Amino acid sequence: MNFYQRMAWGIFSMLAVWGFLPQALAATEPVVLRIYAPPANSAAAKPPKELANGPLVASLPIDFFKKLPQHSFVTKTPWYKKPVKFTGPLLRDVLAAVKVKGAVIHAVALDDYQATIPFSDAAQFDVILAHTMDGETLTPKNKGPLFVVYPYDSKPELQAVRFYERSIWQLKALRLE
Repeated sequence: MNFYQRMAWGIFSMLAVWGFLPQALAATEPVVLRIYAPPANSAAAKPPKELANGPLVASLPIDFFKKLPQHSFVTKTPWYKKPVKFTGPLLRDVLAAVKVKGAVIHAVALDDYQATIPFSDAAQFDVILAHTMDGETLTPKNKGPLFVVYPYDSKPELQAVRFYERSIWQLKALRLE
């Protein structure tokens, strides 16, 4: 065993003794979504330019999304010929779980495509952050790991270009204002 392996083993041993091993291992799960939000007292002082969208509030692994209440619906989309079943937590549940609020959500994809979603959409519609589609786990190759999806067939008003444009796939970050 080389020096670095011994050091790593020693650190993990100490964490296990102190009861932190589950948390240490959980930290190694890949992050699929980062959420940025303005500080709670942002009305009092304008944040520095580098924090214009607020500091990092949460770095969430996929297991976080799977532990929240799951919602599914089948809907037609402009991207698939047949109706598709999407499953994931409600966007409003995710935002509530990390205790963030705002007026606007800027969603950012892996390829840096951005969509602006009014915060009110999360309350008004059952928007989900889908992690599965037709029972298959979403990956970057098939619009994952997360896909913002509206229940388009539930209301005629949702069958509009503005809602399709808000349905961002390969979601990597949410920036709230």
